[in-house]
Amino acid sequence: MNSKIKTPSDSVAELTNLVLPSETNMLNNMFGGELLARMDRISSIVARRHAESYQVVTASVNHVSFNTPIPLGSIVKLQAKVTRAFSSSMEIYVDVWIDDPIKQELIKTNNGIYTFVAVDENNQPVLVPQLEPETEEEHERYDAALRRKQLSLILAGKMNPKDANELKAIFF
Repeated sequence: MNSKIKTPSDSVAELTNLVLPSETNMLNNMFGGELLARMDRISSIVARRHAESYQVVTASVNHVSFNTPIPLGSIVKLQAKVTRAFSSSMEIYVDVWIDDPIKQELIKTNNGIYTFVAVDENNQPVLVPQLEPETEEEHERYDAALRRKQLSLILAGKMNPKDANELKAIFF
């Protein structure tokens, strides 16, 4: 593990823009694929900042929720942060809101969890800085990231369930 330590705020990214007609479906709501592309791009920015490298790749989209449609003309705000850094991979959490300028409120619509890996010029994984969460939410997401990683490794056949200490703590 890289000995450097960073916080989520060191690499946070925000993106705000409008939903245009070409980005909507027949119901005049933002295409899910359009939102996924924006989420992937902002996650890439966060991963690059955290890894201090231009060379990061999307390893997986671990979770995406489409809870609330985002209508044509909406102001959409995305915020992404690293939730946990492993040796070469980083879990990135993306929150999505509609920014209502009339009511002056943010309406939570979606979230997603991405995993990025930092690589060298030969596409071989490289070490990334460790992460030190600061807020209560960051601590919760940091702890949950390890459980998600262990579950993913078990499902991929790369970890014996008996070795998943974080998951044992939940179920036993």
